[in-house]
Amino acid sequence: MATTSCVKPSFIRSTLKLAVLIFPLGASAQSGSSPLTATNPGKPSASAPTPSAGLLNDWLREQSPEFGPWDLGGQFRARLEVKDYFFTPGAAPSVPGRAQVDFLKNGGDANDTYLLTRTRLHVGYNADWFHVLLEGQDSTSTGDKRTPNMEEESFNLRQGYVSFGDPAKFPLLLKAGRQEMAYGDERLIGIVDWNNIGRTFDAVKLRYQAEAGWVDAFASYPVVPRNNDFNYSNNYDLFSGIYGSSDKLIPRQQSQLYFLARNTSQNSPNYATGTLSFPLPSPRDVYTIGSRIKSLPSQFGNWDYTVEADYQFGRFAGVAGTAPTAVQLASKPHRAYAAHVDGGYTWANAYGTPRLGLEWNYASGSSNTNRHETFDNLYPSTHLFSGIMDFYSWQNIQDARINFAMKPLPKLTLGASYRGVWLASTSDSFYLGNTAPRTGGTPGAHNGYAVNPTYSSFVGMEADVTLGYAVTRYASVGLGYGHFFRGDYIKQSLSAFGSTDADYVYLQARISF
Repeated sequence: MATTSCVKPSFIRSTLKLAVLIFPLGASAQSGSSPLTATNPGKPSASAPTPSAGLLNDWLREQSPEFGPWDLGGQFRARLEVKDYFFTPGAAPSVPGRAQVDFLKNGGDANDTYLLTRTRLHVGYNADWFHVLLEGQDSTSTGDKRTPNMEEESFNLRQGYVSFGDPAKFPLLLKAGRQEMAYGDERLIGIVDWNNIGRTFDAVKLRYQAEAGWVDAFASYPVVPRNNDFNYSNNYDLFSGIYGSSDKLIPRQQSQLYFLARNTSQNSPNYATGTLSFPLPSPRDVYTIGSRIKSLPSQFGNWDYTVEADYQFGRFAGVAGTAPTAVQLASKPHRAYAAHVDGGYTWANAYGTPRLGLEWNYASGSSNTNRHETFDNLYPSTHLFSGIMDFYSWQNIQDARINFAMKPLPKLTLGASYRGVWLASTSDSFYLGNTAPRTGGTPGAHNGYAVNPTYSSFVGMEADVTLGYAVTRYASVGLGYGHFFRGDYIKQSLSAFGSTDADYVYLQARISF
């Protein structure tokens, strides 16, 4: 009996072209960092590459100790992506009158193949009580059908900050300026490194550092990327908080507690046009109380675990339309929550130190018209926890995952995972990876992702496989493949037009110089 493959011929052809283009980048790389996939939590091999400050820094410090305080270098990254049946903003549908949405079979974008490059250059100086860093970034995209191009930005200031303090002599440290902020597993606050532009904040941060742990207090505004224009922070979107961490509060685990405040005024939705990557947030006063615990390495034998839980309260107002004519809707009380649990076992003495893990994630969605109950995912790095295809964020979602990782060779990391995805509430939207809701169509008409409580909550299943190889201490290459098997929710939402599974492949090379 003949069988039908779930991988389309056009997808295979695009992947082969992609491989021909990208592999010379990896083969000729002379510098590098760790593999691009998640590292195995088992014992590292003694022959694995040692950490590096970058090719230029290492060379200069070998020439003279005078270069010790200086930090000079950068990073170049190139990634080719092949996407089949993904949402392609701004691209004209092949069937007139049908909006571009994920998984649309008839009228959607059958293929989008493009090359992303990112170059970062930095100069820094470190003294006993003083540190300064300036970093610029140039991001390009070639062949991408998305309009505006969401991952292209001309050379701009990415980081520029000063910090004061020496924790060995005094427990307070101050850091001020444009900077990265990442906490925990980056489920709420992250740098979005997978994105070709990433995320930074204009922030002031004060840290109290002691033997038992540290506490950060910060106030910040997120930087809004805009191509061909200097990036300013959105000063209508104030993000502040207190975040503490200790490895000694509870023995054998890292314990973290935090309180976060996001206060966004009514001017935010119309702050700027031409913004990239992340939507401008609607007015809100959202307060998050959360905790995260994680086992310390080797403290429970071969077992490990992570648990994170959050509760939110405040007020939330949606908007209608887009900048510069977005209109604020009625403000509602905000009550939401989210949770994450994972655990795994590593065969530390087996070949490749394989690890098998299980994971469950939940984020509430709205089911009450008098309250806003959708969890505010704040500023996450969704690629780290929502699958390599980046179809959703930690909002109105429930997923369960089994994952496997191992190091067949000292420089080679293999990862594989399989997950099921459900909506937490069918009275709410299916949210994009950039935290915006999917919209379009008419409820009950099966012609888009309009909210329809009568549809199934089962979104589908995603299978991912990744490989990462450390070519040298300065260079790494990575390969990944993902396939999303659509569930009843997607089939019902698009049954008037037809739906199909989606495929994704990436090939990436990275050089730290």
